[in-house]
Amino acid sequence: MTDITSEDRKIITLARSARARRQGVPEGAAVRDGAGRTYAASTVTLDSLPLSALQAAVAMAVSSGATSLEAAAVVSEADTVTDADLAAVRELGGPATPVLLAGPDGQLRATITGS
Repeated sequence: MTDITSEDRKIITLARSARARRQGVPEGAAVRDGAGRTYAASTVTLDSLPLSALQAAVAMAVSSGATSLEAAAVVSEADTVTDADLAAVRELGGPATPVLLAGPDGQLRATITGS
């Protein structure tokens, strides 16, 4: 596995925990804001409010007053992060904000940066 910082390992662990709390959801996610605070969420499957886990985590950060993001993590069986998820991270964090994609076992599979 690629070397990552302890802070990045923390948000992967938080994302993994968010996914585990709700059996059967496809994803868990966590973000770290510019002040170092973390927010974790799982996929939201309400008919009136469908959100990916990463969109939910970004929304939690924004609703808590975050004005920037340092990093984001998604734990999923998927091989990619959707464009909509990347757009949510980029809107708050900017194009250089890394998005860590990990498998359900917590192993980092990719780091996505850029626009």
